[in-house]
Amino acid sequence: MAAAAECDVVMAATEPELLDDEEAKREAESFKEQGNAYYAKKDYNEAYNYYTKAIDMCPKNASYYGNRAATLMMLGKFREALGDAQQSVRLDDSFVRFKNANAVIEYEKIAETDFEKRDFRKVVFCMDRALEFAPACHRFKILKAECLAMLGRYPEAQSVASDILRMDSTNADALYVRGLCLYYEDCIEKAVQFFVQALRMAPDHEKACIACRNAKALKAKKEDGNKAFKEGNYKLAYELYTEALGIDPNNIKTNAKLYCNRGTVNSKLRKLDDAIEDCTSAVKLDATYIKAYLRRAQCYMDTEQYEEAVRDYEKVYQTEKTKEHKQLLKNAQLELKKSKRKDYYKILGVDKNASEDEIKKAYRKRALMHHPDRHSGASAEVQKEEEKKFKEVGEAFTILSDPKKKTRYDSGQDLDEEGMNMGDFDANNIFKAFFGGPGGFSFEASGPGNFFFQFG
Repeated sequence: MAAAAECDVVMAATEPELLDDEEAKREAESFKEQGNAYYAKKDYNEAYNYYTKAIDMCPKNASYYGNRAATLMMLGKFREALGDAQQSVRLDDSFVRFKNANAVIEYEKIAETDFEKRDFRKVVFCMDRALEFAPACHRFKILKAECLAMLGRYPEAQSVASDILRMDSTNADALYVRGLCLYYEDCIEKAVQFFVQALRMAPDHEKACIACRNAKALKAKKEDGNKAFKEGNYKLAYELYTEALGIDPNNIKTNAKLYCNRGTVNSKLRKLDDAIEDCTSAVKLDATYIKAYLRRAQCYMDTEQYEEAVRDYEKVYQTEKTKEHKQLLKNAQLELKKSKRKDYYKILGVDKNASEDEIKKAYRKRALMHHPDRHSGASAEVQKEEEKKFKEVGEAFTILSDPKKKTRYDSGQDLDEEGMNMGDFDANNIFKAFFGGPGGFSFEASGPGNFFFQFG
């Protein structure tokens, strides 16, 4: 009887336990179903809470861990997701659907390393792959958007940040990326507003703090440089633009403008080679920067590098077909054409604005210097060279001493249209006419290589 009683007691103690297990399973399944409903609505935080309740009720059910792993992946918590996925496999070795969690973690590691190396394209690639498994992960989206901004793909970066802000207007990272895009597009005042807003949401946001400081410093230096330039203090303007260029090498558009501004300063200081170099730096940063092309083209014109000037003006005119740009191109093409002819001013050694008397004096000096009789005792090679120069001096004087021919020459027109064939030109006739004909002038030797001039 005692044994039977003991058995009854044992039975009485076990039966309610079995009933509790069944009830726990039913309650766990209810939690799981609620979790599934929230998951379908993309409310992953609530889904996580209900799957956790299900696990608490039945900690040996593989599917509950699997569901929670999926939710954690959607929340971007991949290391935790991997832990749940591994637990689900331990409970049921056929439960292997969450191997992607490991792949996502690997993509995240690669992205972090490549961000440090500034390989932003690769980071974008890794985040795209990771987002295929976790399309709702804000952290991945923010990292992708930041890298898109660093690559100059501002509309794409803005779009990603804006999508996040529509769901969470207080997201400091998204506010930072919006500001970053504006900052790199040279909208510095608006950028500062977004950086300040991000810092209100997260006072310790290091990137927003640095960007805000750089933006304010860049704006101040550029404005100070502009002020110095307008006041004619070119040396100070140069120094301020140079300091501004050292603030943030990543701000391409603003730096392109700073290089162009410094190039303008250098052109004012007549440091034309430096001006060309600065304008070249500007167009390397921003290939669409018309102002930099125009400034460089003018410097090329001033240094008589006409082919380069024509190239720049062609680029400008192809981009903006205005009357002004067309005229600038025509002027450069004309100067290029003129530069390919003999420079008669250079041959006579006079300025392009030389007077009639200055041209005559220059001809007298050069004609006597290169007259073949003066070099009759020289080698055949020297005689040939001096004869060539003597002829060129005669050509130059013939053109520049005739107002009509000079005008056509200065305007770049073909002199052959005037019926003047320079191939049949006789420099001796010009020389004789200038010095008064036969008997008016002669060279006499006073020793080897020495001559004096005898006028009649």
